[in-house]
Amino acid sequence: MIPRDPAFEARVRESFARQSHMATLGVTIERIAPGEVELALPFDPRFCQQNGYLHAGAIASLADPASGYAAYTLAPPDTDVLAVEFKINLLAPARGDRFAMEG
Repeated sequence: MIPRDPAFEARVRESFARQSHMATLGVTIERIAPGEVELALPFDPRFCQQNGYLHAGAIASLADPASGYAAYTLAPPDTDVLAVEFKINLLAPARGDRFAMEG
């Protein structure tokens, strides 16, 4: 994939830095490449549901920007990307020290 903006990585990082929700969750950018973004969320009991698993809302909060920023890496410099719909299928309870999402 060929990005339409050679400064796509800086643009993604600058946009991500403005997301206060990601900062609250402690999400970090692990990797940026054309058409790909990987985000990581460290385990934090504040974001768990009643049984101690990472809450599905926290997982969705990671999936949304991972997919959006992956698309954003290929977008022209004068545009923005916003999700209008996405679906998540949870296959097993989320446990671990770190959770990664690749878009």
